[in-house]
Amino acid sequence: MAWYDEAVFYHIYPLGLTGAPRLNDFGKVEHRLNTLLPWIDHIKAIGCNALYIGPLFESVGHGYETIDYKKLDRRLGDNDDLVKFVQTCHEKGVKVIFDGVFNHVGRDFFAFKDLLEKREASPYKDWFKQVNFSGNNEYNDGLSYENWGGYNLLVKLNQQNPAVQDYIAEVIKFWVETFDVDGIRLDAADVLDFDYMKMIRRVGDSLKEDFYLMGEVIHGDYSRWVNASTLHAVTNYTLHKALYSGHNDHNYFEIAHTVKRNYEMGGNKPLGLRLYNFVDNHDVERIASKLTHKAHLIPVHILLYTLPGVPSIYYGSEFGIEGKKGRGENTDAPLRPALDLKDYENPLEDNTLTKLISALGKVRQDVKALSYGDYEQLLLTNRQYAFARVLGDDEAIIAVNNDDNDARITVSAHHNLYLGVLSGQKVKAEGSLNITLKANEGEIFIPLNEETQSYEPVDFEVFEEEVKEEEAALQEEVVLPEEVRDVPYEDMTVEELQTCILAKMAANGPVSDDMKRSVLENVYHDSLVNWVKSFR
Repeated sequence: MAWYDEAVFYHIYPLGLTGAPRLNDFGKVEHRLNTLLPWIDHIKAIGCNALYIGPLFESVGHGYETIDYKKLDRRLGDNDDLVKFVQTCHEKGVKVIFDGVFNHVGRDFFAFKDLLEKREASPYKDWFKQVNFSGNNEYNDGLSYENWGGYNLLVKLNQQNPAVQDYIAEVIKFWVETFDVDGIRLDAADVLDFDYMKMIRRVGDSLKEDFYLMGEVIHGDYSRWVNASTLHAVTNYTLHKALYSGHNDHNYFEIAHTVKRNYEMGGNKPLGLRLYNFVDNHDVERIASKLTHKAHLIPVHILLYTLPGVPSIYYGSEFGIEGKKGRGENTDAPLRPALDLKDYENPLEDNTLTKLISALGKVRQDVKALSYGDYEQLLLTNRQYAFARVLGDDEAIIAVNNDDNDARITVSAHHNLYLGVLSGQKVKAEGSLNITLKANEGEIFIPLNEETQSYEPVDFEVFEEEVKEEEAALQEEVVLPEEVRDVPYEDMTVEELQTCILAKMAANGPVSDDMKRSVLENVYHDSLVNWVKSFR
């Protein structure tokens, strides 16, 4: 057991949140990181006790093309700012992990610049993968090299080179000694050399007790990465996908199957496979944009906080903000917006989703079964799902409903009296728990006794009204403009056809975000003409 087993993470992409320029002009230092200090109190207020922040270090643009691992990006400030920021987090009981971009570097990284200048004579010629002095690229370097993701902006490090390993080990030591960081999220961990990761693990273990290594892994057998010699945890992309699609499709079987597979991968033990759970992050669209029905934000977050693994909230999503990938060069910009905390001055009073997340953070930290308890599936249908987390006499029974109607379910129970922490409801049980689940909601039941903590009920009715207002506004957006109503379909522009299709969809019922996205992503005129003619 370690601090990260009871963590509730908050995730910040600092270049975005602070409104830093997209490109680094390498001019004067701007102390934008200091504007994030008030967010630390907000992080604590919503029940988070750990922060994943990054990328932080000097780079050219988005932060993942590092050019100096030992200097805070000047768009964010200087190293003293980062020292102060981490120290403030620690004073307020918040652990901090940095983004470790150790798979590749930017073209202005000192060793690569030396390679470009001295070529075969450079002492760093073996620091990079597959350098070919007979090749060339779009930069007209007179050489080629292995990159990451097809982008020559990102130069892949030769991770098997002892000199590279020594350098990265030195960087990690510098981060711990200078900033007192508590762990690292390894970027692109699914393509890192395993011996390289083992080296990073050894260095982390030697520097700080319970130093946390979490890796970005998209697909595959997670147990390959999570073990005693490599990483403590990986990003749970399989659950991320299941959580939104399982609700959009009214298919709790997908979620339950994903949980079962991961749990079995860890030997059916709660800490057998440590997972970092999330519903959105800086690389994927916001959960409020991915869900067809925004009321599902309630059961989605209940599951995020109660299934095996540690939960994480991406900055701004606790307010229910939307974000979809854009087009052009900077497609991820809408996922990484600048926010002013003053615009969300009283979220715990004014925003039902924020209040729910705060309540979930409290129960997560109070009920140890949610961190260490065994997982037991109790009930499963397409639209209702119930399970227990059991740690000795400590127990939590979780039930969710993705249907637009209330549901009545019965599940087995080990105690006589339970408290519904989100509703404040007290329920008696005699070997079984009879539960009424409201439409598109859920509940967490814990044994009620003298030691049970008190919880303020969450008023979901307010949220339901907010969702109805949003849906009504969405319908208003897809009304066909007067000037194109009598124009033949064949003579309409792509944009006019898209608007016409959305208007016809709206006439037939609610238009979900997924439906709207499918229309707007279709830019083929003939296809749109056939589509709009298909409506009766």
